[in-house]
Amino acid sequence: MGMTCRIINKRRHMGLQQLSSFAEMGRTFLGPVKASKFITDEESNESVFIGSPVRLLESLDLTSAVGQLLNEVLQAQHSTYRTGINTLLFFVGAWSSAAEECLHLGIPISVIVSVMSEGLNSCTEVVVSLQVPIHNQIDHIDNTNTSSGLEAFCVNLHPFLQIPSDTGLIQKEQEPKDVSQSVTIYSLSRKPVKLCKSFRPQAKVEVYKNTSQTLIHSPLADSSSRKSILIHSRHFNSTENNPLINKPDGFLEQPSTAPSKTYSCNDLSELAIGLSHGDHSSMNLVEAAVRLQYRNAGMQQDGGTMPFMFDISRIFTCCLPGVPETLTCVCPGYITLVSISNITLIKELQNQPVRVVLIQGDLTENYRHLGFNKSANIKTVFENLKVNQYSAEELWASHILQLLIQFNVHLVLAQGRVSEHLIEKCLCSKRLVIGSVNGNVMQAFAEATGAIQVTYVTQVNEDCVGHGVYVSFWRSIPLEVTEKKNKIVISLKTEGVNLVTAVLTGPVTAQMQTKEDRFWTCAYRLYYALKEQKLFLGGGAVEFLCLSHLQTIEEQSLKKGNHVCSGWLHNSSSWLASSLTLYRPTVLKCLANGWLKYLSTLMYNTAKYSSEFEATTFIQHHLQNAMDSGSPSSYILNEYSELISGLFNSDISNKLEQIPKVYDIVTPKIEAWRRALDLVLLVLQTDSEIVTGHGHTHVNAQESEGFLSF
Repeated sequence: MGMTCRIINKRRHMGLQQLSSFAEMGRTFLGPVKASKFITDEESNESVFIGSPVRLLESLDLTSAVGQLLNEVLQAQHSTYRTGINTLLFFVGAWSSAAEECLHLGIPISVIVSVMSEGLNSCTEVVVSLQVPIHNQIDHIDNTNTSSGLEAFCVNLHPFLQIPSDTGLIQKEQEPKDVSQSVTIYSLSRKPVKLCKSFRPQAKVEVYKNTSQTLIHSPLADSSSRKSILIHSRHFNSTENNPLINKPDGFLEQPSTAPSKTYSCNDLSELAIGLSHGDHSSMNLVEAAVRLQYRNAGMQQDGGTMPFMFDISRIFTCCLPGVPETLTCVCPGYITLVSISNITLIKELQNQPVRVVLIQGDLTENYRHLGFNKSANIKTVFENLKVNQYSAEELWASHILQLLIQFNVHLVLAQGRVSEHLIEKCLCSKRLVIGSVNGNVMQAFAEATGAIQVTYVTQVNEDCVGHGVYVSFWRSIPLEVTEKKNKIVISLKTEGVNLVTAVLTGPVTAQMQTKEDRFWTCAYRLYYALKEQKLFLGGGAVEFLCLSHLQTIEEQSLKKGNHVCSGWLHNSSSWLASSLTLYRPTVLKCLANGWLKYLSTLMYNTAKYSSEFEATTFIQHHLQNAMDSGSPSSYILNEYSELISGLFNSDISNKLEQIPKVYDIVTPKIEAWRRALDLVLLVLQTDSEIVTGHGHTHVNAQESEGFLSF
């Protein structure tokens, strides 16, 4: 049978090519060894040092519609999760190339959309087998590290800290013992921690009617066929009575008869190391912040039984460029910058509790709420000529100062802007006014001091005033740095305030934005891990399982497709159904190539492999072994240490069993996949409907660049 299909001409599907071009710029951001970039403005010759796709796109002039769409997708992922952006950008490029390849092969767009969506949904269901549950609360934080020296909890910044081989991060063999038994392990601080053996990812569980979120170990289950079951999730299905595991599109997989290894995540230090992804310095700061917050929560509860929850909204950063890196640390309270003109005032206020007023809006004379409309064309005439010598703002500032003096207030925190006239008057009266304060900081001080936040300062009365806030200098900053920046660093604290500030320092100003981004990326990884109470085995394990799974259903679809194709013209009841059967293996192969590119790029960026081809050879070797084993998920669990050694430098440890495990966050990773594919399919269909028009099936020899004949 002969058919003709054309290669895309110059006017068709430019959006996919643009997506691939944009994604190509972010390839170096993938993996633990990232290559940062300098963006230079041709007009001003100013350079910006960036280390993430979000900052990259912010620095580019995105005039095209595709570029703006890509930027919106990355910003949505960044604002929601603060992680998974590199993965999202890479798969946008990989799957754009995959869709373009399918178009070159003459596959209908409706088939590409359907099969790619089907393949991704199938992968998100199968990767559940690589989930590792963790505790729903931090019950075993070893807070001896934070019992002393909390005023300056310093952590040195070393980009790629080598993990010692004796940290206790060793996988544990499956032991069908009762859940009441406990085991003693050692955290990085070498302190023994008592833990229950409840971290079995493949353990069969029961969910009692009154405890829907509690996983209970069942000692009656056979250790060779244990699965992680969560009744209230559509992704978990019981397989105790069915030896075959159901696969999409009616395919079945025979589970491996060999028992799989199980993995545990036993304390905060191990969790932090697994989620650091090579950035141990930033994660050390985050871990210190969590321990400090845990200590603060324990002091507030006075020995209560309320479970501790990591509150990321009470974590803040203070960037100090030009300051030695050794001063980087995590401190309790709120650290901020104020004008150098306040030095004398701070010296007088420190070491004594002051009263505070919290203003939710702007602290200016002309600030009004949104529903207030000031009357126009009305002038106020004063009888006293002396009054006319003063502006309305000066009169307002004098009135506010008298109000503060009346209630003996020496500290004012405002969420919005602050009048310069008021700041000057308060400075002369030994009162400190700070503007642009985060709303969560305001709420924390309101809870700790008893203050009531007000919209207008004129609403202040005795009941609104808080008390017990201490204002002091934060360490000693070099005088030349202070004079150059015209700022000083101060600390605001009070008893029971639930605030932690990470002070980020460095001699190079251009690196501060990147350091802050890295800190928040690590913080949100740990936050979502503790919130979701589950993790993925990382280091490429999830992507490897997706690759092997797609290859399995591709081979099975190919066999089914060959059978249908032999009688296609006679037995097909639907053109779309026949096309899906015929083209499904090809589309699945193109989709799987995206995961193969991801893994090879990830391994190449570790600087262990000389080329992506060498990395691909390593992947193909294990991929064939996984397919031959009959159960790729069991193969990954059993060979996880060897797989990780291919991604991360095995010099960390001489034994595969002692290589630290790597973890990924579940929801942000899956959402990154979905958003990437949704964007690719959106651009694919939009190009088809708008650029090529409805008559795109017509072949025009003058417009085409070439033909492929079959």
